[in-house]
Amino acid sequence: MQIFIATLSTETNSFCTMPTAMSGFEEYYLRFGTATQDPPNLMTEALHVWRRRAEALHWNVVESIAAIAEPAGPTVNACYVALRDRILDDLRDAGGADVILLQLHGAMIAEGVDDCEGDLITLVRQICPDAVIGVALDLHCHVTEAMLNTCDLMICFKEYPHDDATARAEELFDLAVQTRNGQIAPKMAMFDCRMNNLFLTKSGAMRRFVDRLSAFEKEPGILSVSLSHGFPWGDVEDVGARLWVVSDGDSDLARQSAETLGREFYDLRAEVADTFPKLSDALDQAMATDSTPVVLADMGDNSGGGAPGDATFMLRAMMDRKLENVALGIIWDPGVVRICLDAGVGASLSLRLGGKTSRMSGEPVDIDCTVMAIKDGLGQHLGVGLEPLGRIVWLRTGDRFDILVNDLRTQVYHPEAFEQLGIDLSAKAFICVKSLFHFYAPFAKIASRVIQVATPGGTCPDFTAIPLTKRKSPYWPMVDDPFAD
Repeated sequence: MQIFIATLSTETNSFCTMPTAMSGFEEYYLRFGTATQDPPNLMTEALHVWRRRAEALHWNVVESIAAIAEPAGPTVNACYVALRDRILDDLRDAGGADVILLQLHGAMIAEGVDDCEGDLITLVRQICPDAVIGVALDLHCHVTEAMLNTCDLMICFKEYPHDDATARAEELFDLAVQTRNGQIAPKMAMFDCRMNNLFLTKSGAMRRFVDRLSAFEKEPGILSVSLSHGFPWGDVEDVGARLWVVSDGDSDLARQSAETLGREFYDLRAEVADTFPKLSDALDQAMATDSTPVVLADMGDNSGGGAPGDATFMLRAMMDRKLENVALGIIWDPGVVRICLDAGVGASLSLRLGGKTSRMSGEPVDIDCTVMAIKDGLGQHLGVGLEPLGRIVWLRTGDRFDILVNDLRTQVYHPEAFEQLGIDLSAKAFICVKSLFHFYAPFAKIASRVIQVATPGGTCPDFTAIPLTKRKSPYWPMVDDPFAD
């Protein structure tokens, strides 16, 4: 048996003014057949699982590229074509494969190609018409008919934050082996839930619904159930939440089950979608909290959703209120990092920080500061995966107001992003992180209170204000009842 494995992953914010280019992949993560020689990150965990499982069965493993870029605007067409064609060329050079497993994101948009994943899978199928093709996806994916119709198996993460990538990779491998051995005959069907929002799976109604999906997989004839939350800032026809079911040889069962579960999810819409305070209200709440530290999430400037990462709205508001004993980060500002590298640790500098990329970034903030530390080669954990931090600088201004700045766009996942520089978060009054949800579990362990803030920016969680143009059918919350007709 021969198995072919590859990763191509980025998430596209259609409204971000920064294109995703080859430099974005080169800076974040790009390997040519060697990703399983590195420690795993979120989008290479699957490659490690698939290699280990396949080698245990004495299969020949052909590992193609692992290409991952931090989310930004649409991918430059030449970049997408080059990465896609490298996967296709590697598959041809290997003489095809019996099983093909791909870890994709699901929300990648390139210039002229709204459905990169569907395009890639279709071309893979043309090369290997008889192979078992399995696809693993981030749950913030756009699920299209092209994707469903050209692969045999497709699943996505169940958890947000994503701490089940390894479990989903194991699941997909098991199903692919059973399909290849003729033990199962997968049939897939999808239901459009007509919802566009973000859903945290760790508590409340959303937790119960994810558990409901897992329990449903034990029903006779059901192989797998996946709920795509969708990526709200992707301006494509298929944006929004979709639920699909993989059945064993029964298309009607898959279709009926997908609709039943999809409508159950829709009926929970008011319970599973959170609302978040605006910046001024959130700071009022934080300042009124007696115990510390209070963690505030700068949701509108989450680079993990394609925001620039250099927005200054939170920084300026905290400084205007003269807040003290603050840790804030990570601001993406390569120019400031370069100045600090040249000046060195201990230097006193006057810097113009952030606010450089677009209108979504706000205005730069001028600070007088001291360079407390400079580090390179560090990472932060997202589950078992280790995500890079690039060159990172710790600046101190005012009364213990500590700011992290780096030259690699990334959201904050873990307290170690601060602690590895030497910042004691337990002693802070306020901790501000540029992130949406992935920070939540690790920071909740050290926080007296966590406040997620609907700050201005490229990923502001106001889902009635995203200017989508390509979605044809109505969706909630843009309309109250998109199924009314």
